Amino acid sequence: MKTYLLTSIAASLAAGRAILDVYHSDFEVQYKADDSPLTLADRRSHAIIASGLAAFKLPVLSEEGVDIPFSERRAWQLFWLVDPLDGTKEFVKRNGEFTVNIALVEGRRPIMGVIYVPVLDVLYFGARGMGAFRIDSASKVPLPIESQPGLRADGIVDGLLAQAVRLPGATSPPVYTVIGSRSHRGPDLGAYIENLRRQYGEIQYLSAGSSLKFCRVAEGAADIYPRLAPTMEWDTAAGQAVVEGAGFQVVRYDNHEPLRYNKENLLNPWFIVESGIHGKRQVTR
Repeated sequence: MKTYLLTSIAASLAAGRAILDVYHSDFEVQYKADDSPLTLADRRSHAIIASGLAAFKLPVLSEEGVDIPFSERRAWQLFWLVDPLDGTKEFVKRNGEFTVNIALVEGRRPIMGVIYVPVLDVLYFGARGMGAFRIDSASKVPLPIESQPGLRADGIVDGLLAQAVRLPGATSPPVYTVIGSRSHRGPDLGAYIENLRRQYGEIQYLSAGSSLKFCRVAEGAADIYPRLAPTMEWDTAAGQAVVEGAGFQVVRYDNHEPLRYNKENLLNPWFIVESGIHGKRQVTR
């Protein structure tokens, strides 16, 4: 697991550097068939990550390489699930709230996830049996394994963990805090928040782009992230691994079962990310 983790961290940092090169340039924006934006940063990040993960000879499912038929995917037992630039709309707006997401999925559950925030230079990661962590000034941490993924990773990862902050942090918000999308708020979210307000009184609402919302819950900075709008599997797998590593949950809105992956239809159902720091809650639906 530690070799997978370290290689994912190295790939995310390398992709982040390439993304920032484009971010600080006069880049052009193209639009895909669904009217979502695509930039040179998306393509460069995808190429760097695919190259970095290639040594493991595992399948890679990515937003930029999604046309793999289910008849092939259904046999995968262990694979990478990647969003090379999560939050392209935030990237285009130049607000800094975009991330690199790399997850390792076993069966239908993510067992490891790495999220890198290039503008903030903050790295989040979580893995089954290890926990969840944050490293600030991540690009300044030496990674000798970066170009040699076959090397032993145990000592290097242990060194990273010694520098990292274990999640959740020591503090939590003073009032019940909801975090939601900066670019994808719909009417159902408003109704959901009103239900929360009726049950818990004062509510603080925060907005964030990309998988940062998962990270804020994992840190303990937000209690809940209700996603009552469409997402794809690559949007959530790394975040789910980090949140679950922190001891929290990512569950379907309709039945409270954990999100599952590598479905025939890669669209996620509505879901709830919840810390439970302020106690167990049952929201009226």
